[in-house]
Amino acid sequence: MTDRLPVLFVSHGSPMLPFEDIAARAFMLDLGRQLPRPTAILCISAHWDNPRASLTASAQPETIHDFYGFPRELYQLHYPAPGDPELAGQAASLIRAGGLDAELAPQRGLDHGAWNPLLLIYPQHDIPVVQLSLLSQGSTADHVALGKAIAPLRDSGVLILASGGAVHNLRQINWQGGPVPDWAQGFDDWLHDRLAEGDTRSLINYRQEAPGGPLAHPSEDHLLPLHVALGAASMGDAKATAMHRSFAHGSLSMAAYRWDG
Repeated sequence: MTDRLPVLFVSHGSPMLPFEDIAARAFMLDLGRQLPRPTAILCISAHWDNPRASLTASAQPETIHDFYGFPRELYQLHYPAPGDPELAGQAASLIRAGGLDAELAPQRGLDHGAWNPLLLIYPQHDIPVVQLSLLSQGSTADHVALGKAIAPLRDSGVLILASGGAVHNLRQINWQGGPVPDWAQGFDDWLHDRLAEGDTRSLINYRQEAPGGPLAHPSEDHLLPLHVALGAASMGDAKATAMHRSFAHGSLSMAAYRWDG
């Protein structure tokens, strides 16, 4: 019997993460050694949303460089991990059984929200990867439901990796660094405490309950992967453990969390 794998949420930060000399990069470089080796990875990235849940279904998904204006060496990075069309089909069936629409996307590759952290966590790129989209019109509760639907995959050796940002407001970034603004630290602390308590209700209603919620996330795309992780964790311990907490570029939280059980 395969041991149940954990659920992870990581903040992937800037596309330049593989080159940055920051604490979060060092954390991710060591993370793969701390985890049981999965048979496959199902990754939910902030950078892909569709009206219905979509899954990459290519046997060899391409590396998508979905950003502009960065140094040339970033565009030379590739993450040639194999895909897993069988896993994509299995996940789609689970999502449909959970009452949501799902489709396969055989032409879709891995965007930087997926390959950027995976390049650091599993640099050998020898573990199959399937990417799952967010729901374009989905609420936080809808994304928790999406996570609950795919949760059984954890018992077949699949690592569910949600990739977004704990605090993500691009207009407030200071590329030269500087102190963490009070509003960003306040939201990050609130998020940490609610996750540690397993307070899914408050996390679903974060825009109303968290200090500075709309400022920390002017759009929800970078926090919705965390809601998918919350749902996927529901079959075990709903309380999350903080694996890493730091900030980059002033206000960009690089926090990462793990759910076990």
